[in-house]
Amino acid sequence: MDVLIPIIASIIVSLISLVGIAFLYFKTLEKTLKYLVAFAAGALLGGAFFHLIAEASDLQTEKNFIEIGVNIIVGFIVFLLIEKFLYWHHCHEKKNCMHHISYMNLIGDFVHNFLDGIAIGISFGISLYTGIATTLAIALHEIPQEIGDMAILIHFGLKKTKAIILNFLVSLSAIIGAIVGFYLSDVEMISRYLMAFSAGGFIFIATTDLIPEMKKEESKKESIILLIVFAIGIIVLYLAKILFE
Repeated sequence: MDVLIPIIASIIVSLISLVGIAFLYFKTLEKTLKYLVAFAAGALLGGAFFHLIAEASDLQTEKNFIEIGVNIIVGFIVFLLIEKFLYWHHCHEKKNCMHHISYMNLIGDFVHNFLDGIAIGISFGISLYTGIATTLAIALHEIPQEIGDMAILIHFGLKKTKAIILNFLVSLSAIIGAIVGFYLSDVEMISRYLMAFSAGGFIFIATTDLIPEMKKEESKKESIILLIVFAIGIIVLYLAKILFE
C-alpha cells in the first residue's frame, strides 16, 4: 500500500479542526454535539476492541497477549499524562495565565494529533479496512474535541482568526504521525505493540473524556437516546469488522 493513503486520511482528520468555526457562528449546532459525543465514544471503543486489539492479538502465544495488554495500559497512561500535564494546567497569576493555558492546550493537541496519526499510519499498514475504521473512529472523536479546543483558545484570550490558524497548524502533526506509523508498520512486532498502544489511547478518550459527558445528561429520555446512539457507534465499528473481512 502507498504511504499516500494514510497521508490523505490524516489530512482529512486535520481538516476537521476547521469544524470548530461552524460552532462559533451557528450556535444551534451545539444541540447535536451530545449525540456526536455518544456516537464517538461507541466508535472509539469499537475501534479499539474490534480492530486495533483484534489485529494486535493475532500472535497466538500467552507471552504476546501479556505484552499487548501491557501496551494497552501504557497507551492509556500516556494519554492520561498528556491530559494531566498539558491540559490540566493551573495558574496563580491571572494576567499571565490566560495565554499560557491556550498555548499549553495547543502543545497537548500537537502530541495528541501526532499519536492519532501514528494510529492511522499503523492501521493502514496492516490493512485498508483497518485503516478506514481507525480513521473513522478518530475523525468522529476529533469533531467534539476540536470544537472544545476552539472554545478554550478563544476563552483564554486568543482572537478567533489566530485560534483557527493555530489550531489547524497543530492538527497537521497527524500527518507526520501517519507517515511514521505507516513505515513502522513494516516491523511486525512494533506495529502490533503500537496498535495496542493506540487502543489504550482510544479507551482512555472514550471512558474519561466522552462517556463522562454523556453522564451529565439529567433527562431520562435523553439518557436512553444517548445510550442507543452510543451502542450504534459500537455496532457500526463491529459491522465494519465483519463485513470488510
